[in-house]
Amino acid sequence: MGNNLQRPKGTQDILPDVAQQWQQVENTANSLFNQWGYGEIRTPNLEYTELFLRGVGETTDVVNKEMYRFEKSKRDYSLRPEGTAGVVRAFIENGLHRTPKPVRLWYTGPMFRYERPQAGRQRQFHQLGIEQFGIAGPSADTEVIALAWALLTTLGLPDLALEINDIGSAADREAFRNQLRNALTDHKTALCDTCQHRYTENPFRMLDCKNPSCQTIYSGQPIQALLAKPWTNADSQAHFATVTKALTELGIPWQRNHTLVRGLDYYNGPVFEITTTKLGAQNTVCGGGRYDSLVETLGGPETPGVGWALGLERLISLLPASAPVPPDVWVAIANTSLLTQGMQAATQLRNKGYTVDTDLSHKKIGKQIDAAAKRGIKHVVLVEPEREITVKTLTTSQQTPLTDFLNQPIAGR
Repeated sequence: MGNNLQRPKGTQDILPDVAQQWQQVENTANSLFNQWGYGEIRTPNLEYTELFLRGVGETTDVVNKEMYRFEKSKRDYSLRPEGTAGVVRAFIENGLHRTPKPVRLWYTGPMFRYERPQAGRQRQFHQLGIEQFGIAGPSADTEVIALAWALLTTLGLPDLALEINDIGSAADREAFRNQLRNALTDHKTALCDTCQHRYTENPFRMLDCKNPSCQTIYSGQPIQALLAKPWTNADSQAHFATVTKALTELGIPWQRNHTLVRGLDYYNGPVFEITTTKLGAQNTVCGGGRYDSLVETLGGPETPGVGWALGLERLISLLPASAPVPPDVWVAIANTSLLTQGMQAATQLRNKGYTVDTDLSHKKIGKQIDAAAKRGIKHVVLVEPEREITVKTLTTSQQTPLTDFLNQPIAGR
């Protein structure tokens, strides 16, 4: 590496041409979320580690292996590995649980997980997500799934598929875990080390393993047949049936995935993922579900919740590359003595609504015009000694006094 400083492994620089795609996604999401009644919330990147131990779950990979955790002044801190726990903490701490329900929130920002960097997965990555609080019925699940589908289809993502499952209550899973262990007894030695540990501690976490050999076992007929049997309580089954019926009526195609459990311990009831065939093995674009006990777990009143999150890096990798958008106008300034006039002209054009690039090199005017043409800029303001400031339209070579140009409507707007 020598003396050159480089970004840490698993991080990336988002340069202006790519930032345009980020802005497209963020602007689309902001507009859509506002239309659906979701308000933005911004929480710290840094939280006390206890929040994630209690909220995310001590047996999850996120907490056990991936958090950036450190001690400072005898307090245990972590960089946030996901967004929901922090939003729930803010929901409680700021008294939002006392406001009319439902409370609809959305967030975006960087998250941090120490894991092997790969396509669409970084150590510093960005999530966009929504959380809805206060509604226990299936209408809330239906709304958040429909909003996720609306966002991804509005962005034009290809080959989307919605997978959904019912994981019942904590009591359902506790009652069922021995059946799951028994069904996997003969396969235990073939499982990865992590799954062998989870076999005792938390067998449902095994189903979330991404190891191909483990997935082959879990997707086999014996395990699938066991999972397909009704093992959740009657209320949860009815809730799930209402959600999936509503999705069908809304024209959102879905399929049941009996091994879908999501990777965090706070989920219950319906959980879902939206996938695409365009990402290879890491094919999930968006995931979420219901978490009715999380607010209470983190010290608030009993409050149902449901939400989802998506990784922006992964999503943006699916969007077509966008060409840089050139400014409307180039201000060509012949020399430094005309800098003030040139910048004043640029200000007038910007106030009118044009995007403007001001030349500061003071090259010959002809070279500046050539440079503007190569960038696809349509208009060049000519600021030259002892001449009226004019605007040259490169597609027609017509020159118009700046004052007249400013009085014209902006073409195409």
